[in-house]
Amino acid sequence: MVKEARMLAVEIQTHARKLMETHGPSAIAEAAQKARNFEKIGDEKQADTWRRIEAALLQLRGPRAS
Repeated sequence: MVKEARMLAVEIQTHARKLMETHGPSAIAEAAQKARNFEKIGDEKQADTWRRIEAALLQLRGPRAS
């Protein structure tokens, strides 16, 4: 089961990188919107996946300068 969790984490990171390459910084907002849409229809598993992608995108973006 641990191996499956690691693969999912790798898949999340890969998907986040592809989204960032394609959509730039707006990918974060897109992932958040997808998560909200899945939450509205009651699909918590997909919503959780998109929240994890959103978190990975935030990490890719790095710290923001103030």
